[in-house]
This record gives sequence, C-alpha cells and structure tokens, in this order.
Amino acid sequence: MALMKRSLNNEFALAAVCLTALMFGLEISSVPAVLPTLAADLHADFKALQWIMNAYTLACTTVLMATGSLADRFGRKRVYAISIVLFAITSLACGLAQTTSVLIVSRFLQGVAGGAMLICQVAILSHQFQEGRERSRAFGVWGIIFGIGLGFGPMVGGAIVALTYWSWVFLVHVLISMVALWLTVSGVQESRDPHAQTLDIGGILTLSISSFCLVYFITQGAALGWGSRPALGMLLLALISFVMFVVIEMRTERPTFDFSVFRIRAFSGAMFGSMGMNFSYWPFMIYLPIYFHGVLGYDGLVAGLALLSYTLPTLLVPPLAERLAAKYGAKRVIPLGMFTIGLGFLLMKLGTGAPLAGWLAMLPGCVLCGTGLGLTNTPATNTATGAVSPNRAGMASGIDMSARLISLAINIAVMGFLLLEGVHSRLARALPEGWDAATSQRLAEQVAAGEFAGFTTSTDLAMAHAALVCGFEWVMLYGMAGAWLLALLSRIAFGVSTKMSAQRVEP
Repeated sequence: MALMKRSLNNEFALAAVCLTALMFGLEISSVPAVLPTLAADLHADFKALQWIMNAYTLACTTVLMATGSLADRFGRKRVYAISIVLFAITSLACGLAQTTSVLIVSRFLQGVAGGAMLICQVAILSHQFQEGRERSRAFGVWGIIFGIGLGFGPMVGGAIVALTYWSWVFLVHVLISMVALWLTVSGVQESRDPHAQTLDIGGILTLSISSFCLVYFITQGAALGWGSRPALGMLLLALISFVMFVVIEMRTERPTFDFSVFRIRAFSGAMFGSMGMNFSYWPFMIYLPIYFHGVLGYDGLVAGLALLSYTLPTLLVPPLAERLAAKYGAKRVIPLGMFTIGLGFLLMKLGTGAPLAGWLAMLPGCVLCGTGLGLTNTPATNTATGAVSPNRAGMASGIDMSARLISLAINIAVMGFLLLEGVHSRLARALPEGWDAATSQRLAEQVAAGEFAGFTTSTDLAMAHAALVCGFEWVMLYGMAGAWLLALLSRIAFGVSTKMSAQRVEP
C-alpha cells in the first residue's frame, strides 16, 4: 500500500511539473508568434517588442539564484506552490494590459514567478526521482511536455489571434495554474537542504544587478550613445557587480553559486551546452516570427504553423536524446546537439539567399535547429543536476537555469542589436543621399519590426525587404558561430570521464 501511494504521489508530482513546464514552454514560444499583432494593437515599436520578451527573461534571471536558495532552505514544495499562484496572478495582469508599458511591467512580474517555478521544477524532479531508470523517465517526460509547449506554442498563439484576442495567450495560464497547484499539493514531497541555514543575500543581489545592467547596456546602448556616461556607467556597474559576486561566493561558507562544482567535468560540459542553446536557438525564436511576417508575408496563424518546423522537433527528439546519452554518454550527445543547431543556422542562412526564398527554403535549417535543441536540452539538465548530491539540487538547478537565462537575456539583446544594425547598414547604402541619421535609424527600427507602412512603391518595398533579409543573415551567422563555439567548449570541458556518480559534490 505504501509503495502504491508513493507511486501515485510521484505521478501527481510529475504531472504538476509537466503542467508548469507546459506553461513555461507556451510562454516562450506563443508570445513571439503574436508580436506583430501586439505591434499593431498596442502601437509597439521594435524596442518595445524586444522588452516585451526580454522583461520576462530578465526577471527570470534575477530570481533564479534566490529561488534556489529559498527552496533549499524553506522547502521546494512550498516555494513551488507559491510560484504557481504568482504565475497565475501575473498572467492575468498581462492579459488585461492595454498599453505596452503595462504589459512590459506585467511581463517582468510574470518572469519573476516563471523563473521561480522553473527552478523548482528541476529541483523537485531531482529529489523525487533519484533512481536511474525512473529518473531518466521523469526527465524524458518533462522534456516531451516542455517540447509540446514549445512545439505547439506558435500555432496556439497564431490560432488565438485569429479566433479571439491576443490576451488569451496569457489568460490561458490562469486555468492551467489551478490544476497544477492541486497536483502539487497532492503529490509533491516536501524537501529541503538541512545545511541551508542562511541566505546568500550578497551573492543574489550582485548577480542580479550585474545581469540587469549588462542587458540594459546592450539594449539601450545605441539610444544612450555607446560612449555616453549613462551607458558606460551601466557597463561599469555590471562589471563591478560581477567581480563582487565572484568574491562573495568564493568567501561564503554555503555559497548560492558553488564554484567548486565546475571542477566536475560533467557539470562544466553540461553548462556550456545550456549556454550554447541560448546563444543560438532560443533567442532566435523571438525574431523568427518577424521573418515569416515581414519577409514572407505570412499572417499570425500561418506564421505559427511555419514555426512548427522550428519547434516541433523539440517534442519528438528528447526521448531519443535520453537513450543516446545513456548509451554513448552526455559528453557526445550534448556537443552533437549544439553542432546540429549550428548546422541548422547555416542552412537557414543559405535558404534566405535562395532564388525562391520561402518557407520550404527555411525548412531544412529549422528542422535541424529543433533537432539539435532536442538533443541538448534534457541531457544538459539531467547531467548538471545529477553531478551533485540530491540535497544540493536547488543550487545545481539554480546554476543551470542561471546559465541558460542569463545567456538568453543577453543574446535576445545581442540578436536584436545585430538585426537592427544589419537592416540599418543595408538601408544606409540604399537610401538616397541627404537622409539624416535619425530618420534612417527610425526606418531601420520600423523594418526590423517587420512593418513597411512607410514604403509605398514597389522599389521601396523591395529595398525594405532586402534590408530585413540582410539583418536576419547577420543574426543567423551569429547563431551558427555561437552554437559551434559552445559545442567545442562543451566537448573540451567533458574531457574523457563519463562517470558522474563518483564525482558528485557532497555538502
């Protein structure tokens, strides 16, 4: 009877984690599909669209380490349940927003709840499923459901815009959260780290400040002036905060960010994989709907369907990835996944220059990118959390997700910068002499958002389309280079050893 009850509780816990993973996946992939609609309905410019996405990511980043510490000390189940409630409330606020400023603030608050929820997902899975086969199954199912959210998110977002109103992209999470909360209360075991007696306030604050300032510098540097005092001040504050963070963590007895885990080759290799996905796959998904809308002329629903080629492989591949990792080792599977993502970016770059560039020309590259993500995602998480003792799962998942979301926030900004500069560079060469820099910059921002209202003649429209394609080519080259570089670093970090169990960091 006790065994049956434990099994039932585990199924409830897995269902709760999967539902919140579904919400997080939908929140990432459905919102980009409705960005063109938000641009029209809320009169959002390119920078506002960036912030609608980046506010969420940035907020996730600021709470990751704090949530890991709080969950380790006060209980993962308790913090997880609170995060689900907050996610429901902030999703409701996003759905009711009527201006871009309110939506951006609501997205930031939603990101706080989403980041906390994500950290607890991994920590709960790591504690509740510790046996090898059971653990692999749990992480595999988690990866599949996450993939469903990612894979069908674009279609869900496009369908919502076509059939109802964009607000329901956010409001749907209120209903899902209620079910997830009940499952959490019913099935998740409470767990905590008995050694976590104090909070690493200094480390949490300095890392959060450093991340925020760096992303702000990248996104706002052009508007402020790269050499201006405010811009350089933000960059200096980011550097100083990061140095302070390293010093604090090296001197703290129970650090939130335990640098000793990087001596474990499996953990370090997995971290390069986690970061590599966010130098390439994830940030590009924010901008790919703009390509389908602005370059190919698709509406929201068709763009959502087209995005399935990019996201659907993330649903199909994770079970295969887990089996490959078990048979050949994560040290081979994770770099292979990153290399596949880079190859996908290369094929997409070639597809944009095809004589009849369209969805079919982008298809091979999109499929390869999604396949590479599916090969990398769950093995990286499972490897990172499996490299440390179970009672430090909150810390390990905090480092893992921090690596992912800090690099994601930075690269959303970097890819946006490259897209805008690529468009501006092409427009500057094509526009007649006499156009002032401010006007050409405004036109570049308009084109980068996929809007061509100011271009009336066929010649002007062709010029704008060519400029947008040029911007995307810059972004695709960056995604390819980032994926391949991190694949190489991951393989070097893994080295020869494949046995994690003997290398775990004990408290």
